Amino acid sequence: MSVKILIKRHVPVSSHHDLTTLLHKMRSLTLKQPGYISGQTLQRIDDPTEWVVDSNWRSKEEWDEWFRSQERTAVQAEIDALLGRETEYAVYEYL
Repeated sequence: MSVKILIKRHVPVSSHHDLTTLLHKMRSLTLKQPGYISGQTLQRIDDPTEWVVDSNWRSKEEWDEWFRSQERTAVQAEIDALLGRETEYAVYEYL
């Protein structure tokens, strides 16, 4: 069953450019992953420091494999260091 992952980050305005660069790096790696369907990055209108990535996967197992991968965790460590806080993840299944 396919799943939707919502990834929330709080991004200081001064870090927008650097985060965009890292998200492009992450997206280029994600595109090569088995089970990846699609994704998009959204910025909240009334709070431009809140960004959400909406990521769609064929299965939770394929998402979990990507989540645990060395490639992803290396880029994610750079993102968390830039932002000074951990990224929030929520996994949803389609009903």
